Amino acid sequence: MILMDKLKELLKQNTQFSDSEGNLLKNRIVELAIKLDKNLLKILIQNKKIKQHFFKDIGGVLIFDKEKFIKFINNKKFLPDSYTTFKNKIGLANEEGKLLSKSKEVVLVWPYKDCILEGGQEKTNERRKEIFHNVILAPDKIDRLLEPKVFTNFKRIDKDGEHPLAGFKRDAEINKKRGLPENTITDNLIIKGNNLLVLYSLLKEFRSKVKLIYIDPPYNTGNDDFKYNDNFNHSTWLTFMKNRLEVIKDLLREDGSIWINIDDNELSYLQILLDEIFGCENYISLVTVKRSASTGHKAINPGPINVTDYVIGYAKNKKIWKYNIQYVPRDYDKAYTLFIENYDKGIHKWKFTPISKTLKKYGCTVYDLIEKYPERIARFAKPNYSGVGKETKRIIDLSKRNPKKIFIQKREGYPDIYLKNGQRILFYKDKVQKVNGKIMTVEPLTNIWDDIPFQGIAKEGGVILRKGKKPEKLLKRIIEMNTDAGDIILDFFMGTGTTCAVAHKIGRQYVGIEQLDYEENSAISRLKNVINGDPTGISKEVHWQGGGNFVYMELMKLNEVFVEKIKDAKTTNELLSVWEDMKYNGFLSYRVDSRLFDENIGKFKVLNLDEQKKLLVEMLEYNDLYVNYSEIEDDIYNIGEIDKKLNKEFYGRY
Repeated sequence: MILMDKLKELLKQNTQFSDSEGNLLKNRIVELAIKLDKNLLKILIQNKKIKQHFFKDIGGVLIFDKEKFIKFINNKKFLPDSYTTFKNKIGLANEEGKLLSKSKEVVLVWPYKDCILEGGQEKTNERRKEIFHNVILAPDKIDRLLEPKVFTNFKRIDKDGEHPLAGFKRDAEINKKRGLPENTITDNLIIKGNNLLVLYSLLKEFRSKVKLIYIDPPYNTGNDDFKYNDNFNHSTWLTFMKNRLEVIKDLLREDGSIWINIDDNELSYLQILLDEIFGCENYISLVTVKRSASTGHKAINPGPINVTDYVIGYAKNKKIWKYNIQYVPRDYDKAYTLFIENYDKGIHKWKFTPISKTLKKYGCTVYDLIEKYPERIARFAKPNYSGVGKETKRIIDLSKRNPKKIFIQKREGYPDIYLKNGQRILFYKDKVQKVNGKIMTVEPLTNIWDDIPFQGIAKEGGVILRKGKKPEKLLKRIIEMNTDAGDIILDFFMGTGTTCAVAHKIGRQYVGIEQLDYEENSAISRLKNVINGDPTGISKEVHWQGGGNFVYMELMKLNEVFVEKIKDAKTTNELLSVWEDMKYNGFLSYRVDSRLFDENIGKFKVLNLDEQKKLLVEMLEYNDLYVNYSEIEDDIYNIGEIDKKLNKEFYGRY
């Protein structure tokens, strides 16, 4: 019985909710829901499915989702007598039904926002029509669609090749170090299949465990790989992204973050969507990345030449998110013109000489001095008197009265302040860091990144992506900003595997998901190259020599197999062959009578090929494209014992 019918049946059992003729009283039910009526809540909790939809378990406490329940009750498909309700609520409202005139929120509204879009495109050139499942009107279908799925074709891949998977690794010591439950999977995972369905399937194992999510989704430019529902392309993209962002929030650790690569085509909409899901208070930064030069065909476009992409970051909880400060190399700061002689004899013996004399004296370059004596290269700077504390002001004044003496203000947790004659002494050692084993002048990273070359990366990883490939240096920076060694990273638009390749090289665990088929340029090929010592990208910088392994697995297809066969068919005869297979081995829609189809086969044959394909796809049960884990023991699916064992191990049910 579907959710709507079951709810009606339960409510009708209590005369409190219906009139003398047994008709449910919508306004009465809504009123009691608002008041959190005990009798109403007791009835709703009785049914497992209703409880699942209208209650949330937070720390073992059930919380009633009043807004969702009222919206469900007020829907005209639940109870058609909605005229009075509508009349009383005339006015502009947001997606939760609240009057905008009484709201202080800014919301982004578009057609089909309250829907789930499967997003099942598997080929880069495939134009796919999608069904929008309304979360209020079709909860049963959505439940089935988003149930954890069965995985298959498991294998472990290392330097010796591909091997049948014996089981998942769960290293207690690794998990202890990173603050995760000891039985958490510690394998790197590469998963092939629809990313929305895979993300929901990951919740059981990885909920609140992922430290960083980086994605490079389709930009929806009209020329990229996002090829869905032409008439509602913009709405489709927003729905597509919203569905995925909502579930990945549950996968993130409390101190985790998400970073999304995007261009200016959807940036403004995406930021409002992220504000809505993660909260504007958890916004971290919008980084501008220079990806190309203003040359070639771009220069003929009207207006300023677009040479940038953006990376936008949000924390799950910014209050506890930790930023690992990053530095970028810069030229020598010529303001530092002094060198301290007698440095080791104590501050009262220091002698400040022009650095030009020191270079002549030692016959070296300024870079040699930076390498050997960064603490002895200095400059004087006038401190901001009005912006310092009381103690600092006192010492500044004291140093002015004793111009030949150096004063030090000791500070716990901060660098000490050195003062001479009212001026602060700044040391070059505070401007250098060791980069790739060499001391270099650096400055803190800003939100403008123009130092990462996008040219010359075509051969990185030994795979080619026609457009949109990102440099390994870009991913290294994002990963190191947000994670420590051993943390879990997720990329569910994996493409040719840049994120996972970089994570592998710098010692992070990764989960990569991809549904598009990149054939010989797949992430699998790239990661095999990484394991075998791939010398490209960041390999030299991080001294990568090869090693490690990962587990490959994919969603077990059901009706999706027939969808693919239908789309690949070149003739009517091929489609009829697929139909014969569908009749006996597929899961047809309950609306389809295969006998009537066969009796009218002549009318089918006169349709053009595209119409024939469309009809056959519509005859399949849409929510049976993949096998649900809850049905793994059903004989009809013919699932092997090894696959059963590994699925049960993955989901933690032995």
